Amino acid sequence: MKRVPGPTDHVVVVGAGLSGLACALHLLGAGRRVTLVERDAGPGGRAGRVRRAGYELDTGPTVLTMPHLADEAFAAVGDSLHRRVELTALHPAYRACFADGSSLDVHTDGEAMEAEVRRFAGPAEAAGYRDLRQWLERLYRAQMRRFIDTNFDSPFQLLHPDLARLAALGGFGRLDDRIGRFLSDERLRRVFSFQALYAGVAPARALAAYAVIAYMDTVAGVWFPKGGMHALPRAMADAARDAGADLRWTAEVSTLERSAGRVRAVHLTSGERIPCDAVVLTCELPAAYGLLGRVPRRPARLRHSPSAVILHAGTDRTWPHLAHHTISFGAAWERTFDELTRTGELMSDPSLLITRPTTHDPDLAPPGRHLHYVLAPCPNTTVGPTAATWRDLGPRYRDRLVDELERRGLDGFADSVQEELLVTPLDWARQGHAAGSPFSVSHTFAQTGPFRPRNLVRGFDNVVLAGCGTTPGVGVPTVLISGKLAAARVTGGTGNRPVRARRPLPASDTIPVPAPAGADDPS
Repeated sequence: MKRVPGPTDHVVVVGAGLSGLACALHLLGAGRRVTLVERDAGPGGRAGRVRRAGYELDTGPTVLTMPHLADEAFAAVGDSLHRRVELTALHPAYRACFADGSSLDVHTDGEAMEAEVRRFAGPAEAAGYRDLRQWLERLYRAQMRRFIDTNFDSPFQLLHPDLARLAALGGFGRLDDRIGRFLSDERLRRVFSFQALYAGVAPARALAAYAVIAYMDTVAGVWFPKGGMHALPRAMADAARDAGADLRWTAEVSTLERSAGRVRAVHLTSGERIPCDAVVLTCELPAAYGLLGRVPRRPARLRHSPSAVILHAGTDRTWPHLAHHTISFGAAWERTFDELTRTGELMSDPSLLITRPTTHDPDLAPPGRHLHYVLAPCPNTTVGPTAATWRDLGPRYRDRLVDELERRGLDGFADSVQEELLVTPLDWARQGHAAGSPFSVSHTFAQTGPFRPRNLVRGFDNVVLAGCGTTPGVGVPTVLISGKLAAARVTGGTGNRPVRARRPLPASDTIPVPAPAGADDPS
């Protein structure tokens, strides 16, 4: 594995999102001095926090899977996730509601899910689910160490026995077809293939290997941090500070001082100069390349995932059929993905993710109120309406979305809203997300593994990239890994194991440990 040559005693990490925080913790555990600079007033990046009239809004991801990856970052400095954050396992992980009026609770416990599938679709589908679960577990084991949790220097690293194992499992077939070998009920097939949208690819065109995301969601378990998802980056920042990191908030980078192929210092817009031995850039790829003054050559232009409209709604009531996470599927399926990725039209029959974080933490809203996060996928600004178009389109689409929620059983939703925040591709574009998408570069075959933008930049000896635009990709688990892999480029570590032995998470569903005294939110 290639690593940063020369001295690496002092590292500046640019960006305090999950990848930057994970990188900082792994660097600190390896004995490096770390200065972390963040343009916002506190940690989080995409996993940020907005406060509105007593409502605490998570601005980014709402689903936490594989928390042991976060625990690895804490363990690098002798800390632990369960000391810092109270986690609750969600049962069910999701509730899936379908256009025909049926619903299915998605359990991560194998026996519970098999019983639920039997109730929902009969014994043959239950047997198919059991076989599917075994396949997902084998697929995960074949991929994780060799193709996800690894630094690629060359595509030739793919030539390994694990590649043959992945091929034997059908990982290079199509996701829809492979799921269909186990399940014939179309509704069930959606539950185990909609995750391809996270990767920016329709299930009919996605590689079956991307079912590893379904493994994370439906087998490994889904967790909720008390205080919302923002509690995770906040706790990581606290741990980094306690381990000696110099955390700089409201510190935007203006330029990188370069000479002889190395960055010698980071300059802030405040005028401060921070000398360094190495730099890790976790900002968006266009911003990182802008600071470096070059864009790596690729045989084809990068393609980006679909975007999303998010309606944060603080309400005076809720609806009992909603779980913590509810997926409301429309009747359309293939047409929906064509609209999102090809024709650039808004979903004519949308599938929606509705998250109600006050299910497990009522303190996220004023007393007697509820918080609902409604995510509607939409085309990115390259394929669909431009960012500027969303200035007028956003309010109209919000009303369409509210009408659709009422048609799907959330009676009185419009009148229940006391406080709201609408986020559209215009807002994502203003935040610097390419193509107006918070989901970054899509996971087509040509943009996956060693073909994804690498975390080393040719022409710079001491610059490393991290975040969802580089390896291994999009999603909370993968950006945590991205930070660890970036740290390994600096320290020469393997990148696929923690610097110090990780303390396993307790087996209980709830991990109740209060945040340490003085861990105030700096945002």
